[in-house]
Amino acid sequence: MATYLDCNATTPVESEVMDLMMRYLAEEYGNAGSRTHEFGVRAKQAVERAREHVAAVVGARRDDVIFTSGATESNNIVLLGLAASREGATRRHIVSTSIEHKAVLEPLEHLVEQGFEVTLIDPDQSGRIDAQAVLNAVRPDTLLVSVMHANNETGIVQPVEDITAGLPDAVWLHVDAAQTFGKLIAPLQSPRIDLISVSAHKIFGPKGIGALISRRRNGQRAPLSPLMFGGGQERGLRPGTQAVHLIAGFGVAAQLALRDHTQRQAACVAFRDGVLTAMARLGGQVNGDQEHCLPHVLNVSLPGLNSEAAMVALKGILALSNGSACTSTSYDPSHVLVAMGLEPGRIDSALRLSWCHLTPAVDWPHVCEVLRRMM
Repeated sequence: MATYLDCNATTPVESEVMDLMMRYLAEEYGNAGSRTHEFGVRAKQAVERAREHVAAVVGARRDDVIFTSGATESNNIVLLGLAASREGATRRHIVSTSIEHKAVLEPLEHLVEQGFEVTLIDPDQSGRIDAQAVLNAVRPDTLLVSVMHANNETGIVQPVEDITAGLPDAVWLHVDAAQTFGKLIAPLQSPRIDLISVSAHKIFGPKGIGALISRRRNGQRAPLSPLMFGGGQERGLRPGTQAVHLIAGFGVAAQLALRDHTQRQAACVAFRDGVLTAMARLGGQVNGDQEHCLPHVLNVSLPGLNSEAAMVALKGILALSNGSACTSTSYDPSHVLVAMGLEPGRIDSALRLSWCHLTPAVDWPHVCEVLRRMM
């Protein structure tokens, strides 16, 4: 069986998470909105416990957490919901980056069609955005700055802390933290980050559940208008019956992420040494500044070797990718690597390897042998 090296797409589910989810599927199956009996009360308690655990990861309050289906939905609520607010009627400029996930870029394209002006900041070849370039793009009519915390394709961490330090109070700040929630702790605890999008399935929880963290700043939250209506759940921003088993699983995953952060990171760093050694033997060119890279991700180009061919050759040995899972059916070149200014050949040969503390050892000499035959 192939060793799974696509944890940026989704992680395995921790056994403690699975056990609790099964309990809320098979035994505690009450609706959290049913307050007239003990099944509903216990379901509601499970939801609120999970809300506390998710909030704790970023140093937020329990009532700051709005459960969604994942970071994509959270991103859409932020971008489209803020644009539809009263503030969005008068301030119609947004600053973001050209390396955002499509869950940000596509809603921004929609807003442009609605008359908004969007400024996208490009990275340099390091894969990082210049914080000052973001701040310089802010105007009196800027409503929002939306910057991902770490890129899903390269693992490069963006200078969110520098942006928070210089951003005017009037501008709302949104961070897509799908790749860093529960992995980089301190930066996301900044009270200047107003809105944070997260997904459970990136931190060893279930797919189909995530959250939007919406903090109060100076006594106010960002004025988000709902995209759906009916039921009033999640402060009216995400109506519908709460998926208690998914929410409970997310809560445990968040609790474990905070508790085991140091050990998980150490395991990822140790595994990284083997990856770097193997790729160096193949003459690999690492994409992005490794001083600012997450410890569990490597984007590397293997000269003379098409990435699609490499993945086929490694089928049954390694399960890896050449970009975002959300665009894996597209044969267009990575918009992230293009924005970094990499040459076409280097982009075509780029592979993304992403692992975790649960990843078993890999026979790297064998991997190198398979790939060397194709070069």
